[in-house]
Amino acid sequence: MMLLSVCTEYWHFLLAFGVLNGVGNSLIFTPSITAVGHFFQKRRGLASGIASTGGGIGGVVFPLMLTSLFDRVGWAWAVRILGFICLTLLVFANLLVRKRLPPAKNASPHPDFRIFRDRAFAFLTAGVFLMEFGLFIPLAYISSYALSEGFDATFAFQILPILNAASVLGRVFPGWWADKVGPYNSNMVSICVTIFGCFAVWLPFGGTTPGLIVFAALFGFATGNNITITPVCVSRLCHTQNYGRYYATCYTVVSVACLIGIPIGGSIVKATNGDYWAMIVFVGLTQVIALLCIYAARAVKVGWSPWIKF
Repeated sequence: MMLLSVCTEYWHFLLAFGVLNGVGNSLIFTPSITAVGHFFQKRRGLASGIASTGGGIGGVVFPLMLTSLFDRVGWAWAVRILGFICLTLLVFANLLVRKRLPPAKNASPHPDFRIFRDRAFAFLTAGVFLMEFGLFIPLAYISSYALSEGFDATFAFQILPILNAASVLGRVFPGWWADKVGPYNSNMVSICVTIFGCFAVWLPFGGTTPGLIVFAALFGFATGNNITITPVCVSRLCHTQNYGRYYATCYTVVSVACLIGIPIGGSIVKATNGDYWAMIVFVGLTQVIALLCIYAARAVKVGWSPWIKF
């Protein structure tokens, strides 16, 4: 963040924010999420949901804070203030994170692609890849979409905090529900909500204030659950001591979707001369295929009946 505050060229931003920030976030996020899974078995969904609410809260607070600071202290100091806040929070986080179990025998810090011999894991990874492929496109473009539809700049930048506020609720309550009905079932219901939001709300009514707010709330709530429950879905396919290896392998693949999703979304908008309808349809279709893949992963383990807890 400190290097980001002094960037002046495109390649500066690419290295400071794209490379260093990306690597740093991966090193922080993966151990933190897997550590939660070490301590909870029965209520792992709720525990993971509570642990991940910080991401949603930050998604509400930081955009509003930066919008205010840019006018008061300028770009550089706004980013530095954000960096100092992150530093303080991460000091406490590092003091609090603990592991409970020793590493598995012959454990390796590297992803183990032999795990893909497990069909359930392969289907799940494909589903999560497609889910997150479409997930980050609305997060990146919903403000520019609002501006293109004629909304004022204030509302356009407030719609993202609205989405993230809904995400906080979507991380906690569906996490509790996932412990009751199973993480795969919870994840699939949330993907259905995302599909409904894209095709039944955003596409026909996104040009209206109520329509865009409703979509942001639905999408935030549903994707908050997806982000929280996906690690729990991974944990259902392995022993707890192997959880970190399975999670790292899955997200090594999924990270590619996070990398290419936003540029592809922008290319679709450019190809349609600045119109967003094709991008919305694309996001919805990625979620449809993701739903089918996750359902297939579930079927490998417990069969095709939707009423089995899993």
